[in-house]
Amino acid sequence: MPESVGFIGLGAMGAEMARNLERAGYALRVCNRTPARSQPFEDSGAVVCRSPGEVAEGAVAVVSMVADDVASRAVMLGRDGVINQGRPGLLVLDCSTNTPRLAREVAVAAAARGIDYLDAPVSGSIAQAHGRELMFMIGGAPAAIARATPYCEVMGRTVRHIGPSGSGATVKLISNMLSGTLSAALAESIAVAEAAGLDAQTTLEVLCEGATGSRLVRSKVPKMTGRDFKPQFQLALMDKDLDYFLKLARDVKQPAPIGTLVRSQYEAACQSDLGQLDVAALFLHVTGRKP
Repeated sequence: MPESVGFIGLGAMGAEMARNLERAGYALRVCNRTPARSQPFEDSGAVVCRSPGEVAEGAVAVVSMVADDVASRAVMLGRDGVINQGRPGLLVLDCSTNTPRLAREVAVAAAARGIDYLDAPVSGSIAQAHGRELMFMIGGAPAAIARATPYCEVMGRTVRHIGPSGSGATVKLISNMLSGTLSAALAESIAVAEAAGLDAQTTLEVLCEGATGSRLVRSKVPKMTGRDFKPQFQLALMDKDLDYFLKLARDVKQPAPIGTLVRSQYEAACQSDLGQLDVAALFLHVTGRKP
């Protein structure tokens, strides 16, 4: 009989990750805040649950991929949440981008009930989730990570043990701060390049060949020049992650003036109703153009 694995959060990323678990032969138990997103999984044989706790009750392992601390707290620590309803021995992989403080709080609550909780955020976007190319950055006990590795290998290509609980969440926020900063710099640079009359393709080729060359440059510059702001990673989520990064910096008493400046740009873009678009839409905020 197939092993039962729970999945909570069937958004753009979560749905791709859940499908890869399904393709690997696991029997899925799913739950999503918007029930309609669960329907395709029910059609292919998954058990649709009414609450995160119901997901946990019948699963060996549970993966969660939700938006923020508020959603993760409800999913994990709510009365009908995973920790309260899960049985001893349950493995929980929290792939959401949360604050390290919340990750540690959940880890303590889970340990008290004999549950293995890992903060396991991922690096990659929808294409990487679809292609099983995600990198898992995990905080938690080595034994629990060994248990989690087979599931991670089905959904991604790399598993990195960062350190104790909260470490995965910490490095994820650092990574997204760098990504958000580079995206903001690209928006400003491409605005200047266009104003100067440079050819978009030639500019992209030069940027990719030089010291700035990266997957982010290759993916975001064409979206900016092509005015393609269909979300791969929503601008509002980056704003949230930068906010969490600044909270982390305050917690460790480390000034973060660059992060503060960059976050102000994303916050202003969200106030201009660009939050549901891709991070590349920061270009619109920089140039004052409309979507």
